[in-house]
Amino acid sequence: MLRSMYSGISGMKNFQTKLDVIGNNIANVNTFGFKKGRVTFKDTMNQMVAGASAATDSRGGTNPVQVGLGSTLASIDTIHTSSSLQTTGRSLDLGIDGDGYFVVKQGDQNLYSRAGNFYVDDNGTLVTANGLKVQAYRNGVLEDIVVNVNASLPALATNEMKLEGNLPDPTTLPLGSGSEVQQMKVVDKKGIEHTLDYQYLVNDTGDGWTIQFTNQKVTPPKIADPIDLEYTAPSFTAAELDLTELDLVDGEETVTLNIDNLKQEGDSVTAQVNPNGNLSGKLESFNIGPTGEVNGVYSNGQIRSLGTIALAKFSNTSGLMKAGNNLFQETINSGTANINIPGSGRGSIASGALEMSNVDLSEEFTEMITAQRGFQANTRIITTSDEILQELVNLKR
Repeated sequence: MLRSMYSGISGMKNFQTKLDVIGNNIANVNTFGFKKGRVTFKDTMNQMVAGASAATDSRGGTNPVQVGLGSTLASIDTIHTSSSLQTTGRSLDLGIDGDGYFVVKQGDQNLYSRAGNFYVDDNGTLVTANGLKVQAYRNGVLEDIVVNVNASLPALATNEMKLEGNLPDPTTLPLGSGSEVQQMKVVDKKGIEHTLDYQYLVNDTGDGWTIQFTNQKVTPPKIADPIDLEYTAPSFTAAELDLTELDLVDGEETVTLNIDNLKQEGDSVTAQVNPNGNLSGKLESFNIGPTGEVNGVYSNGQIRSLGTIALAKFSNTSGLMKAGNNLFQETINSGTANINIPGSGRGSIASGALEMSNVDLSEEFTEMITAQRGFQANTRIITTSDEILQELVNLKR
């Protein structure tokens, strides 16, 4: 039989495979996070007719003479280029702007995906559309992300106030001058919130600063003893506030005044007081930031981290194996997953957006035409070879 016929058959098989891959690409043109495939070919065995010979004194060398025996598949590549993000406005739709893959868990197996259309199940666990649990990264360990809608935050009594900002040299200011009266909120041991006034004032001798706290919510108003803020370059000396002087507590209770960030420089008063402590509150909502942090927002205004979404990177992304359902699986040639939080060489998280497929229809239709013509040309090889065989058979007549 003619070798050209078998070459034509191999070409037809290869172009059929290419058409299969193109068809899969087009079928997934609107699949979020889909990565297109690409087919490459290579020639197969070559039959040696004559080998090469070296040059001699009397004649030159000759090249090898070979007849090719068709083509075969070289590779079916997965193209992992990023695609554009489509805005959805849904807070649980996440896109990755840059490199990286979401880490999801199926039993004890980690799988990876670029599709970020996530949901919350009946236990409050963040999952994919197929129920696989989205993983967070905390202190080198992967864990599920759980949003407990019934979570509550207990009240925390104020035990520290941070004095931050700048106080100028008091010797350059008139006696009794200082900042405007400002307000702050503190929480006592019973979980009750109180509003206090405070003011920075130059002391009576004009060589230092004091801070004055006042409780205007009682009658008559309670004014605590001025607290001296002694300055020894380059910092102030720590002090304490006794809340019993303001009728906020029954027993003795002191609050530490943290002056680590209080400076004395310049000519303007910008110092403020930022107390800790909070009322009790219940989880009202949650959001996901660009660095992957899942933040719970409580009714008392507090924000608490519920976890940070993990992203994985690979040495060879083309070595990942498609596992269906928009998932990829680690292989021996992809390298081990390098998992960490977004940033740190990984992409950022875009909340309210999803990554589109990277399939380009114009490119796919062009490849389809070339594959169709290649298939057609290989059928002509078979037809022509058949006609030649027919002529050989007819020689017997």
